[in-house]
Amino acid sequence: MNEIKSILRASKRELEETLRRAEETFPALEKVAVLCVQCLRQGGTIFTAGNGGSAADALHLAEELVGRYRTTRDPLPAVSLCADPTALTCIANDFGFSEIFSRPLSALARPGDLFLGFSTSGSSANILSALRLARSRSIRSAAFLGKDGGQAAPEADVSWIVPSHSTARIQELHTWGLHVILECVEKAMGNQEEPWRSKASPESREGD
Repeated sequence: MNEIKSILRASKRELEETLRRAEETFPALEKVAVLCVQCLRQGGTIFTAGNGGSAADALHLAEELVGRYRTTRDPLPAVSLCADPTALTCIANDFGFSEIFSRPLSALARPGDLFLGFSTSGSSANILSALRLARSRSIRSAAFLGKDGGQAAPEADVSWIVPSHSTARIQELHTWGLHVILECVEKAMGNQEEPWRSKASPESREGD
């Protein structure tokens, strides 16, 4: 029991410290929320992707948009590229694991849509490939990242980077962040006024 209590306390301290350090990154999270709202208001679709625990976050965001988070509302168009094991294994087998997200994104997404990639390292090859595909097709993109953002940070229009080297803490904040975005989306879709119309809209790529 003492060991369990010790683990609980240590985990709580780490999470609180990570959240405290992440406060300076909240403007980037706000920009991701604005991108999501703008995409949906313009009739676009949000596509999500990630690996492992990040795939769970990608699936969670998409299902809450199509279903609901807190408010009963019309369903919102969102697709997780992690959801179809037949497509994932077909593409991985025939084209390579690095193409499992970029290939369906190429088939399904159109200008005005948004790709949102999750990667705690910022170096997942399949997320990088999807971000680069999005750029080449004039599809807006955002990334939920960790550590120093890795190679993915400059590839996305907006990157929210959780300043931690703990995969567990990064994933926990990513889940919290996507819940913040869902709440913003549900409030904004019923409110046509600022800040959602244009305020904090990213005019250029993060890191450029």
